[in-house]
Amino acid sequence: MAEQDLQDRVALITGASRGIGRAIAEEYAARGCAVALAARTPDAIQQVADGINADGGRAVAFAADVTEEGAAERLVTETVAALGKLDILVNNAGGNSFSVPVAAMRLSGWSKTMGLNVEANVRLIQQALPHLVESDHGVIINVGSVAGLRGAPLMAHYGAAKAAIASLTRSLAVEVAHQGVRVNALVPGWIETDLTDFLRGDDATEQSVLSRVPMARWGRSEEIAQAAVFLASDASSFMTGQELIVDGGLSAMP
Repeated sequence: MAEQDLQDRVALITGASRGIGRAIAEEYAARGCAVALAARTPDAIQQVADGINADGGRAVAFAADVTEEGAAERLVTETVAALGKLDILVNNAGGNSFSVPVAAMRLSGWSKTMGLNVEANVRLIQQALPHLVESDHGVIINVGSVAGLRGAPLMAHYGAAKAAIASLTRSLAVEVAHQGVRVNALVPGWIETDLTDFLRGDDATEQSVLSRVPMARWGRSEEIAQAAVFLASDASSFMTGQELIVDGGLSAMP
């Protein structure tokens, strides 16, 4: 579809060395978008960029920890220097490294989770916005989670962070709509990536997870990437401030 063509656009994608971020980068590149890829591990992110370039795309790799002071400014500056402009920001970097009841949670863990999943995104948004306003196709995609849509026992910190992303998306969308920038959230359910490997190591655990998914299977990274193309492209040109949920029906369950 011509509406989902990303030819001659430039995207910065964080957390792009694996899983959903990598799939988005590869799908964007296949549709003509030049991509700047960011992740913490230099070798891993360079490998993804090399693969895209070998397939005829255009990619540059930046090793960066988005939670570090100055990382957002550097990523945006280097993206524009390398690729000439910035049209699309995909805030995909995030995650959760622990499970614990709220009563036993250390506030340092809460702060670390908010820093990665919320504050780092805000820093990138602030740095990227001047460039996105100059673009004719300025788009921000914040990657959320179904954990932010419903209760997340033992992961209240992560659920709260992703709920904050949904609220941030709506507020920012209203603030920048008059400047021609669209802001939406992409909300995956249970996706088969290395980050969810621990749930597939035990049959009983896996069945427990999938029993709540009406489609009774794991999602695939490429399915999320297709939704990310829709949000970045002219196919969603009248859509802003929304959450696009791709979860096999999980969030529709009572």
